[in-house]
Amino acid sequence: MEQLIKILEDIQPNADYENCTTLVDDHILDSLSILSLVAELEDEFDILIPTVEIIPDNFNSAKQIHALIVRLREEG
Repeated sequence: MEQLIKILEDIQPNADYENCTTLVDDHILDSLSILSLVAELEDEFDILIPTVEIIPDNFNSAKQIHALIVRLREEG
């Protein structure tokens, strides 16, 4: 989770990633930020994020993003 927070802060600083649950809904992460984030996550965590997984529910909080990473790593 710590590495995820660092990636998020590099892409979009000045957000409370520990507590925010509306990153997409409140436009803290916009579409370009999410595309950058997807690329960073794929590189950092050695996963492939399918297009069907790039939905607001998976990116509205750091916890949801972390859950996505864990799930995709388990699916291999």
